[in-house]
Amino acid sequence: MAQVLIIDDDVQLCKALAMVISDMGHKVDVANYLVQGVDMARKGKYDLVILDIGLPDGSGLDSLAEIRDGRSRPEVIILSASSDPDGAELAIRSGAWSYIPKPPTLSKIKLPVSRAIEYRRQKLSRIAARDLKRDAIVGQSKALNTCLEMLAQAADTDANVLITGETGTGKELLARITHQNSRKSDMPFVVVDCAALPENLVESTLFGHERGAFTGADRRQDGLIRQADGGTLFLDEIGELPLAVQKSFLRVVQERRFRPVGSEHEVTSNFRLIAATNRDLDAMVASWDFRQDLLFRIRTISVRVPPLRERTGDVRLLTDHFLKRAIARDNGTEKECSPDFRDMLEKYQWPGNVRELSNAVENALARSGEERTLLPRHLPMDIRVHMARQTLSANADTAAADTTLDASNFPLFKDFREQVVGELEQKYLRDLFQTARGNVQQACTLSGLSRARLYALLKKHGLTRKNLYTPE
Repeated sequence: MAQVLIIDDDVQLCKALAMVISDMGHKVDVANYLVQGVDMARKGKYDLVILDIGLPDGSGLDSLAEIRDGRSRPEVIILSASSDPDGAELAIRSGAWSYIPKPPTLSKIKLPVSRAIEYRRQKLSRIAARDLKRDAIVGQSKALNTCLEMLAQAADTDANVLITGETGTGKELLARITHQNSRKSDMPFVVVDCAALPENLVESTLFGHERGAFTGADRRQDGLIRQADGGTLFLDEIGELPLAVQKSFLRVVQERRFRPVGSEHEVTSNFRLIAATNRDLDAMVASWDFRQDLLFRIRTISVRVPPLRERTGDVRLLTDHFLKRAIARDNGTEKECSPDFRDMLEKYQWPGNVRELSNAVENALARSGEERTLLPRHLPMDIRVHMARQTLSANADTAAADTTLDASNFPLFKDFREQVVGELEQKYLRDLFQTARGNVQQACTLSGLSRARLYALLKKHGLTRKNLYTPE
């Protein structure tokens, strides 16, 4: 018996659906408002949620992700009174099981309900029967765990897998995890960096060559595809694979057969294909930069790696992991992270993702020298500059919003601007001397100001080092 939640403001429809689903042997709860339904999905143990789009207090689509991230991560079927192709696409891309127009007939609702519940049952049994070996993966966020669930499913098959994600998210690591959890884990894992393939030796590198096939080919050489026989072939940044080679590679993916350069005979390689890219392959297909038939072949299973900014809570875990690893590697002394150091790491958006965080932690460790506590000033300059600019922009918005202009005595723009800029400059100087711990030379280094310009600003605002920083 499954637990089903219906979120719809049509009371009569809810009663009819509840009766049908109850007759199928499942327990049903009903919510007539979105906020009520979201709260029930977040707290309850539901296997399936049937969600209306047009609710009195909001759109079901806007809360779809929150419902799917609820306590039991239920499957979701969308109901809609309008025939909206864009809404249907958004629902499916957001993870809905299916999209059904209103009013649903018994046959239209019973079949997707039974299939969604059965799919969920099988998925849960697979997860329970087999834990993913993930020793190298650090993080416990919902976004990461969703990705790992997809990897666990991919590892159970020999189907082609396409891993997508921004630069620095760890796509190669996840490809290795997939291989290590597969039936081919004891066989080779061969990496092909498509972005680094020599343009004039692409086919030779992939397919191999016979002796004398071209100038410099003084001996026979197996290509990377042949080396992956029985194991996994990982094509990193497949979006960089030259268009001329894509046609040849398509046949390899289809038949696992190819002809080495200069050979009269075909050879086979029984590999499992995993590809990764940080590019939009659908957009590349539209611009004729990537073959659509090849995309269809490599995307049997698609796994999206979330960027670090979506992995709530993982920055702290990753920071501790990278810090511990670097200290152990260099036989260094233990160090702790100050609260403001962690706060800056949490607030930064990490465009370079996990790779950038790893480099930032190592940079901070090196810059801290003999100091036992890591502070914001130990972080790379570009991160500190970015966060300073972001803070000032936010403060400027707040200052503008908090300034009440009196119509009877409206200030000149020049005077208003000087007032707001002056307040921000004072805030900047206070933060600067706190970070520099009252050291003028350090303040000049952090701010890029000359000593003369710094003293001029202090004099302008009637500030001194003593009233800007007091040692603890």
